[in-house]
Amino acid sequence: MANHTLRTRLVLPRPLDEVFPFFAAAENLGRVTPLEMDFRIRTPLPITMEPGRLIDYTIRLHGVPMRWRTLISEWNPPHGFVDEQVAGPYALWHHRHRFTAVGPAETLIEDEVTYRLPLAPLGDLVHPIVRRQLTRIFTFRQDTVRTLLAPGAPVTPVQVTIN
Repeated sequence: MANHTLRTRLVLPRPLDEVFPFFAAAENLGRVTPLEMDFRIRTPLPITMEPGRLIDYTIRLHGVPMRWRTLISEWNPPHGFVDEQVAGPYALWHHRHRFTAVGPAETLIEDEVTYRLPLAPLGDLVHPIVRRQLTRIFTFRQDTVRTLLAPGAPVTPVQVTIN
């Protein structure tokens, strides 16, 4: 029954006041999720982001449809927010998003996800597969965010670590 932590870092050549609104719009989550996951927001749009907001989604993992409900447990624009899985495929999913101005026209975007797989200890046996999948999903996310918000910017290495 181990908790795991995924961390990502991406510096975008865009000011914080242009980056944060993209992430504050829940409908953009589908734009940065791989197509094969068939991500769909079920909560009526537009969604006002605030502490206590529940958001319902459906996704597909390996072709299997799953419902996912998240709670926005912290909301601190433009510096960050936390979404936590209330119901879904993980035993625990706590996702902290941080945004830091690192210059007048640069923003550091950091994700920190603490997660635990279901059905411990059996779930831990498949962690290598889940780790590869999450690395691919968050690499796709970083590449897509860079393409959408800073097209033509120099490419910096994608940083995704999981332990």
